[in-house]
Amino acid sequence: MKFTKKLSIIVCGLTTAFLHTAVITNTYKSAAQADGANLIYNGDFEMDPLVDPNDATISNPNITGWVKSGDPIDTAIIRISNFPYTGNQGISLGNVSDISYLSQTIPTVDGQYYQLTYYLASTEEAPDLNNKFQVFIGAKKVDVKKDIAFQGYTQYSLVFKAKTTSTEIKFGSKAKFAFLYLDNVSVKTIP
Repeated sequence: MKFTKKLSIIVCGLTTAFLHTAVITNTYKSAAQADGANLIYNGDFEMDPLVDPNDATISNPNITGWVKSGDPIDTAIIRISNFPYTGNQGISLGNVSDISYLSQTIPTVDGQYYQLTYYLASTEEAPDLNNKFQVFIGAKKVDVKKDIAFQGYTQYSLVFKAKTTSTEIKFGSKAKFAFLYLDNVSVKTIP
């Protein structure tokens, strides 16, 4: 009887140790692997306050977590606006002379699939349409939209497979007669 009791305690103790080890080793996931976590930093553009919330023409040109590039005249027009999809702010894209870019490099896992989602709106109306919106993933142009007529925020999604341990997400834009607006950018792991 005593031997059976000791044996069951040892087996039970070992089983418990294995279960704890299995649970502990499977709980850590890097930010690049976390299911449901948005890998884009400040994808809702809420981190930087408007200079004057009552005057939409005076907005903060700084966008925490994002890099602006292109002609300085056009990158100055990429600003936080008070025309969001959700929350209080979005991004106004009104570059007139050439395409300018807004980018961010995120951590990824080589071979892992991800879904990029963003919301885009346009205030240009026909016949005055002269806009372009481009999406780059890892320096590869994966989507181009031209002459987007007036539309409220519309959701767009793209699936991609990471090829390195970091991936650049970049948006190129130009809007000659009015503005394009961007909000709620996210990249999430596809399980």
